[in-house]
Amino acid sequence: MLKGFFNVPAPVNEQVLNYGPRSVERAALKAALTEARAQQIDIPMYIGGKEVRTGKLVELRPPHDHKHLLGSFHYGDKSHVTAAIDAALAAKADWENLPWEQRAAIFLKAAELLAGPYRYKINAATMLGQSKNAYQAEIDAACEFIDFLRFNVQYMTEIYQQQPPVSGKGVWNRLEQRPLEGFVFALTPFNFTAIAGNLPASAAMMGNVVVWKPADTQVYAANVIMQVLIEAGLPAGVINLIYADGPEVGDVVFNHPDFAGIHFTGSTKVFQHIWQTIGTNIHKYKTYPRIVGETGGKDFVLAHPSANADAVAVALLRGAFEYQGQKCSAASRAYIPASLWPAVQEHMVREMATFKMGPTEDFENFINAVISEVSFDKLAKYIDAAKADKDVEIIAGGNYDKSQGWFIQPTVLRVNDPYYVTMCEELFGPVLSVYVYEDSEWDKILDIVDGTSIYALTGAILSQDRYAIAEATQRLRNAAGNFYINDKPTGAVVGQQPFGGARGSGTNDKAGSMINLLRWVSPRTIKETFDSPKDYRYPFLQKEV
Repeated sequence: MLKGFFNVPAPVNEQVLNYGPRSVERAALKAALTEARAQQIDIPMYIGGKEVRTGKLVELRPPHDHKHLLGSFHYGDKSHVTAAIDAALAAKADWENLPWEQRAAIFLKAAELLAGPYRYKINAATMLGQSKNAYQAEIDAACEFIDFLRFNVQYMTEIYQQQPPVSGKGVWNRLEQRPLEGFVFALTPFNFTAIAGNLPASAAMMGNVVVWKPADTQVYAANVIMQVLIEAGLPAGVINLIYADGPEVGDVVFNHPDFAGIHFTGSTKVFQHIWQTIGTNIHKYKTYPRIVGETGGKDFVLAHPSANADAVAVALLRGAFEYQGQKCSAASRAYIPASLWPAVQEHMVREMATFKMGPTEDFENFINAVISEVSFDKLAKYIDAAKADKDVEIIAGGNYDKSQGWFIQPTVLRVNDPYYVTMCEELFGPVLSVYVYEDSEWDKILDIVDGTSIYALTGAILSQDRYAIAEATQRLRNAAGNFYINDKPTGAVVGQQPFGGARGSGTNDKAGSMINLLRWVSPRTIKETFDSPKDYRYPFLQKEV
């Protein structure tokens, strides 16, 4: 076996391609989209290195073109969950005993495959399956996922390098970072392909074995992720990809004695139910499970009277409406001073009139469809209620259409009540609520921003007054785990802004940082004494002479 203290390649953020007219990447991505649309694929589960097909098929259709069939995936049941756990545990000994540099090489290779031969395939899958435009798919499915893999390898080495700073005379103190004793369950969302890949991969990188259940609406791209990991050399059984009913999966996973942790991104309600279930079953487990989750958000933009109106408007346009407001970090409530509001409103209304909405395959479309009919119906209900409320003004948008796809027109509501329902509840769509406050109420508005929502994921302050910035940064320190100054509250970059929030937004274990990886290891302290004592007596026991 090789021996050495190995240095991994220094991670650098993957360059974001721009997909401009007549660019090489634009042509390659369009070709990948055409190829994907021309076929109907059959997607299996991956259990113990084998493709598993049940014959119980669930159709996959683009949210923006629900008459088109992309393919189908095979739905499992409790028996497949059990089989995935068994396969993971069977693979555990060999995987955790594999030298760390061998594990690192697999994920570094996966990053290179995503940066090269799989880049357009995974972007196209994300565009078609999750209705992301070319740029949003690029920064997610390609760049962020690549960054997760490369930076996590670096963080892994830094964790292993952390050792006790002192060893006494005749003693060698060491610290070993063991994988968790059991399996990790990864439950991933629809909105980011990078998150879907990172949640199982980060735990596996640290020597753990994983059962992975993606959202049904993300399976199309999840299948590509699994293909990449397999080609990169991931051994059979290390990550097992299953599709099944959530409660059925949970019934097996959360009652298993070898359940060692969950890596989750999804709704607050689901996460709280999972936590409650784990607590109820805590006596069944061999170890106390690690519970890591990033959940909901009701993310804010707060403008100070000194802010630049155009900067505020752009922060809202991009922060609220990129990817149809379906980012966990999307701006969904805004607080604008009365002196600034006319200019901000004029800018937003003018620019929103230029938004083009339609299929992702047309690169001129800034807005695409929301993920599903369930999401569409929920958002339409809130918009209809706002239209009927005399205390709410529709500043822009307010229309929707499901005839071809799940299209919700980007909508801005001006509310008279800072606690109106759309200022408080997470909508997860292209609906922005604005409360206009009097310039003299700056102190009051800080309390309102801090106390309105159960969430604390992202938030932004726009101001040219450094005292105001300092005050907001301090007063809103618990209101957002990712806080932005003079920028939109979205777009966290791996290695630059580790992502996660507290309060009702999760455990704040910061995906894209060493903090997250530390949750997937269990430290063991080792003390070795070179010349062991041969007599129990200490000097103080000697008799005075």
